[in-house]
This record gives sequence, structure tokens and C-alpha cells, in this order.
Amino acid sequence: MNDLEFIEVEPASPADAAVIWLHGLGSNGHDFVPVVPELGLPADLPVRFIFPHAPELPVTVNGGYVMPAWYDIYELSLDRRIDTQQLERSAAAVEKLIDREIARGIPAERIVLAGFSQGGAVVYQAALASEKKLAGLLVLSSYYATGKTIQLNPLNKTLPILIQHGVQDPVVPEVLGQTATQQLTALGYSVQYQQYPMQHTVCGSQILAIGQWLQKILPVKS
Repeated sequence: MNDLEFIEVEPASPADAAVIWLHGLGSNGHDFVPVVPELGLPADLPVRFIFPHAPELPVTVNGGYVMPAWYDIYELSLDRRIDTQQLERSAAAVEKLIDREIARGIPAERIVLAGFSQGGAVVYQAALASEKKLAGLLVLSSYYATGKTIQLNPLNKTLPILIQHGVQDPVVPEVLGQTATQQLTALGYSVQYQQYPMQHTVCGSQILAIGQWLQKILPVKS
């Protein structure tokens, strides 16, 4: 996969942390840009936000229609049969964005990976297999697609993980978020799970909770 194109939102003062945030199927990097000012981050926590655009791929469950996608989905069962190799390539492209931030002076320990739906499945893979010790993993309305194939890196065994899901989600049923939480907790990961009265989307109280979580895992530098 070629290097990902992306949108970048810079803080008012030089960034000392970064969030790489992946959108869902059929969307693009613009999707979550409006969320940034709603997070309520303090001025003394300058965070750079990177919103990559997924490549254009034919998606089997959508009749082979070409659209922005991190990987192909073969069927929409609870098992979510997918093209695992494409997902892994997308995760490798996210790793390149991590390397880019490190080269710009942001320590890996100040980099958070976030993803919605398909993007969440990719950041599970990218964060938990990463060879860099990261700051946190945020997964929204998603599922742990590569739980049976991933090569977990013990370097991120203590990674703070926040999983959020809508209880009325008709696209990615909430049971998939709960299952991911149970699987990772059983492996010894520290997982926080939050439910919201919504469908396959985000809501205001959720965004505020994300902002509070970011402030917790990215403490202000003294």
C-alpha cells in the first residue's frame, strides 16, 4: 500500500502529542475533523490530530462497489469475514504515520491510535502489534477482526484501551465491542468499556469522555 494521504489539524502551540484517527467504511479523513474542538482539550495540551484517508477498494458486501475502505468485507455475519491481508497492510500504513510523528519529535509514548468501525479494526491491529510503546488505543463502534491472527507485541501490554459502542448499533452490533473487551481483558490488557444510547455514530457525551480520557493518558508536560 502507498503512503496514506491525510488531513492534519495542528494545535495553537507546537504539538507535543499526536492522535492518528481512522474513519469508517465509505467515509474519509474529513469525517472526524469537527470533533477536535468539541473534545475540550486545554490549551496547555497541544495535540496534533492526523486523519488519514482510506484507499479506494471494491467492497464485496456492497456488490463490489469501489469506495474508501481499509479492507474488503466478504460477509456481514458476527464473525465479519474480511480480507485480513488488506487490513494488515492498512495497519502497516498507520505504522508509517507513527514513524512520521516520531521523526517530527513526538515520542511514541505520546501517540494515540483511534478508529471508528473499520478504522477501529485497523487500529486494534496497528496498536497491539506495534513495535513502539504507544500512549493509548481508542476504538469506536468496531470489532477485533484480527484477534485470531495478530502477533501481539508485549511492549504494549499495559496500553490504556478505551472501547466505546452504541447500544442500538445496527451495523456493528454492540456484542462485538463487548466481545473484544472480554478477549483483551482475558489476555491481561487494561480495557475501559463505555456504552452510549446511540446507533452507528458518535454523540456529544461520548466526545467529552474521549477528551477526558486523552487528558488522562497524555498528561500536560511540566
